[in-house]
Amino acid sequence: MPKEYTSVSKISGPLVLVENIENVKYGEVVEVKLANGEIRQGQVIEAQEGAALVQMFASTQDLSLKGMRIKFLGHVLEINLSPEILGRTFDGLGRPRDGGPEIIPQKRMDINGSPINPYSRAYPQEFIQTGISAIDGMNTIVRGQKIPIFSGAGLPHATLAAQIARQARLLNEEEKFAVVFGAMGITFEEANFFIENFRSTGALERTVLFINLANDPVIERIATPRFALTAAEYLAFDLDMHVLVILSDMTNYAEALREVSASRKEVPGRRGYPGYLYTDLATLYERAGRIKGKKGSITLLPILTMPEDDRTHPIPDLTGYITEGQIFLSRELHRRGIYPPIDVLQSLSRLMRGGIGEGRTRKDHGDLSNQLYAAYSRGLEAKELAVVLGEAALTEEDVQFLEFAEAFEMEFIKQGEYENRSIFETLNLGWKLLRRLPRASLKRIRPEYLDEFWGKEDAS
Repeated sequence: MPKEYTSVSKISGPLVLVENIENVKYGEVVEVKLANGEIRQGQVIEAQEGAALVQMFASTQDLSLKGMRIKFLGHVLEINLSPEILGRTFDGLGRPRDGGPEIIPQKRMDINGSPINPYSRAYPQEFIQTGISAIDGMNTIVRGQKIPIFSGAGLPHATLAAQIARQARLLNEEEKFAVVFGAMGITFEEANFFIENFRSTGALERTVLFINLANDPVIERIATPRFALTAAEYLAFDLDMHVLVILSDMTNYAEALREVSASRKEVPGRRGYPGYLYTDLATLYERAGRIKGKKGSITLLPILTMPEDDRTHPIPDLTGYITEGQIFLSRELHRRGIYPPIDVLQSLSRLMRGGIGEGRTRKDHGDLSNQLYAAYSRGLEAKELAVVLGEAALTEEDVQFLEFAEAFEMEFIKQGEYENRSIFETLNLGWKLLRRLPRASLKRIRPEYLDEFWGKEDAS
């Protein structure tokens, strides 16, 4: 039976120090009963012989040492799980926030989980269709991959995240597919946007939302992605579903981690972030993947806003080391009204080759993608040359590539927020754009594919 203590010796910010205790462990959940009978929760973030430091899940401004009773519950944070979590919205601590009933658990799981053992990992190689040409055609996502979206303040990453969550599906419709959406430190308006967006489009029934608002406690923000990933692990490895996990915004998560670290007076690392930031991020990202012998999979799409668009900032820098590529959003494309403003030349999916080609997308996908990259890159070079020397200095072929680059941005990259293109529509659009260029200049595509697809207006 949990024992109660009244030996609270200090309250400092969100931290409460409890002394003269025994058998307390790190991460243990704490119940705090105030003098007026109100009950709040916290978590042990430091345990020593005879003392524990507790981080509260609520404000401590109105707390008083007098009359406070502390109960250590003997377990870490856990989540109630059953198939009924699909279609539900929870707060950052896994409590219903949609007015629905509590989940009657078929299983309870520790939210901290474990990274997938490298020996047990299966190589990701099945295509996930997002309906967005710049991703599906140029930076293909495969099941079990972890690939972040690098954004900046004011860029439409929230809109893009909602679109991916709505549209993402498997080409094999018989496979069970779900989305787990974890939002950290967002405003009420953003939370309402996601909820109403999923509800109005019918995507909510296959989605689980965990929402931590900007005014919620910092420690809750640290727990939110762990609740989301634990729910995903249950859906993937217990219910054999293929799960897409979207976490937004990892910058808010890292800021919360820095705040907790500072309150504990830990020695800071780069830009004040804790020295264990890399390890902490890895414990989250490495929970995604496929496991040998299991039907389900977890694909992770973390979204982070780079402070001052600085890709060398510790959060995107460390994330890049752990994940398998990145999708960059371009401020320049956004200024010109192009949505989604995906910079395909800066973006990269390292596992793309395993998820495309005959039997997965279409046999010409790889060559077509390479040629589109090369042609777009040359078109941008011609654009820069025209700025310096004027268009009169361009050769006829340079002008053709310049026009191709402009058409590529306006027709291939740009698409509607609710426009859902199949992979075959995306590939056919790529061929349509390449027909603007001389056939002899298409050196990245095998001759047999040119013979088969060059003259076709539509292929499947």
